[in-house]
Amino acid sequence: MPKPILLSTPHMGNQELEFVKEAFETNWIAPVGPHVDAFEQEFCKITGAGYAAAVSSGTAAIHLALKLLGVESNDEVFCSTLTFAATANPIVYQGAKPVFIDSDTKSWNMNPDLLYETLEYRARIGKLPKAVILVHLYGQSADIEPILKACNQYDVTLIEDAAEALGATYQGQTPGTFGRIGIYSFNGNKIITTSGGGMLVSDEPELVAKARFLATQARDPAPHYQHSEIGYNYRLSNVLAGIGRGQLQVLSERVAARRRNFEVYAAALSKLPGVEFMPEANYGTCNRWLTCLTIDPEAFGADKEQIRLTLAAQQIETRPVWKPLHLQPVFAEYESIGGEVAEDLFARGLCLPSGSNLTSEELDRVIEAIFTVYHKACNN
Repeated sequence: MPKPILLSTPHMGNQELEFVKEAFETNWIAPVGPHVDAFEQEFCKITGAGYAAAVSSGTAAIHLALKLLGVESNDEVFCSTLTFAATANPIVYQGAKPVFIDSDTKSWNMNPDLLYETLEYRARIGKLPKAVILVHLYGQSADIEPILKACNQYDVTLIEDAAEALGATYQGQTPGTFGRIGIYSFNGNKIITTSGGGMLVSDEPELVAKARFLATQARDPAPHYQHSEIGYNYRLSNVLAGIGRGQLQVLSERVAARRRNFEVYAAALSKLPGVEFMPEANYGTCNRWLTCLTIDPEAFGADKEQIRLTLAAQQIETRPVWKPLHLQPVFAEYESIGGEVAEDLFARGLCLPSGSNLTSEELDRVIEAIFTVYHKACNN
């Protein structure tokens, strides 16, 4: 049986272990500690964010963002539909209602024109959302400028879900630093990882300070345990922050490796009929967290599911593009604006193994397997 090739695995370096050893040697094991403070400061330096709060997950960061903005029962929050459920789940935590916005074809992210038209209509009927959660999908920034302009015009707060986009750029800046609040994820499959973890950023120090307060069980400044608000156990541990510090040091190398993966795949597979790759929008640089392509089954001779199953039989993990949230059973009752583009991408889209630690031999094995599917389809 060949060695499995997984979709996106953690890629550890040398410095991470040194920071973890330091945490053990100083007995800073619990949440908060010097690595947490340093991780936040170093993250701001790399991304250009003003202030940062390190938390237990990207989902926790989104939840805190919604709490900070006062999102509550029966409010509406506009949200990208082509994304993982964790983007929208915190909206429901708050008793609010997600409204899903379709993608565009040039970036696969939220369609700026559709967002503007919907905000314009909602303003006329007096039903504007409390916030917009904009996802930067698969490491590619959405077209932030027109989206931010539309949000500002109608006084709707923009939250950026940049969980997949650390190391990407938009007009030379880091996605996640344009809206009022940005969030990042350091889950095990992300471009850098802390095992589990996330970051909330903002240029408003009061917001970030309140996020830290809520994330540490909203403990009041008193010698005893006193709480005047409901809080959460969302703070990142000092040990995991040490891993994050080491990972930050190799971020540019991890981005370069994933972009190399894409280039190798594109050079080989673009020759096949019916194969198109997720485009790179001209306003920025994609970190290529995952290399994503679409398959036209009529031209290729097989559909994306046939490819996925054939590769799985050879111990090669691929994954369909995110199933749009408006198609998810758990969100079936909520409104969707458009959806045809996201539905088409889901129907034809496939994510290839993309880890920054893939070898040239492993990339060749994936490519060869896809060519085998194509040649078999041609001969049937």
